[in-house]
Amino acid sequence: MHNDELNIHLADTISALNSPNFTPKLMHVISVLLNFDCAVILGYREGKRPIYLYDSIENERDLLFQRYLTTSFQSDPFYQKLNANKEQGIFTLKDIVDKDVARNDLDYQAYCEHFYHQTGWKDELSMLIEIEPTRWVILYFGFMENDKRFTMPQLAKLKSYFTIIQSLCQQHWKQTEFTLAEAVFSPAAYSGQLRAAIESALASFGQSVLTKREQEIAALIAQGNGSKEISKQLGVAEGTIKNHRKRIYAQLNVASLSELFQLFLNHLITQSR
Repeated sequence: MHNDELNIHLADTISALNSPNFTPKLMHVISVLLNFDCAVILGYREGKRPIYLYDSIENERDLLFQRYLTTSFQSDPFYQKLNANKEQGIFTLKDIVDKDVARNDLDYQAYCEHFYHQTGWKDELSMLIEIEPTRWVILYFGFMENDKRFTMPQLAKLKSYFTIIQSLCQQHWKQTEFTLAEAVFSPAAYSGQLRAAIESALASFGQSVLTKREQEIAALIAQGNGSKEISKQLGVAEGTIKNHRKRIYAQLNVASLSELFQLFLNHLITQSR
């Protein structure tokens, strides 16, 4: 029965490639192989902030948006491993900390306080997958209960399917940009509401002070696109985008991409509530 269920979910995931339904379908595949309470998927591009792609977190979600995606990600031991080694695979938190991070490291202690202690995650593992040389996805899985931990048999089963999951992710995200608006949330009970909230937030961000064109560009900036990428998408000169960007910063009263990103996340969270 296990193999039949897995094959059905794999077929559904293949059918969902290059569509917004890909991430929840992929989660169904992984849930057959691994027990977990919550999951997060983030897209990483060299030299840029992570892009939110998916989550199934029910509590303390504001920590993900307001802290992790703005600053805390830099102290994430899995993110640090990616930057240091550029190594694909499946890694447990214990392996990462024992091998790559000193437990008495002040940044790691602060990260534990801001993330693990406040979100309630008790154990964590991640899958690091290279999409292209400068683009990666990290899939995070966690337990919320003290008596739950990832076991060696579970890890062995998941590792035996890593190349399949790796191939699915590469096939999907090579053809699809890391776009916040494409995120589909789980569980299904609130997936439609939150996806609609993201799309609404992108559409309304800065509407009281920006022109329609500036709103469009601000939404693309908030999703992590650079001036060159935006100029290509909109079919206008890069210099024109840079001029728009200066006015957007001035109108929104921000001085940096970090401040604009924080402003958008606050806007998103406020609207979603």
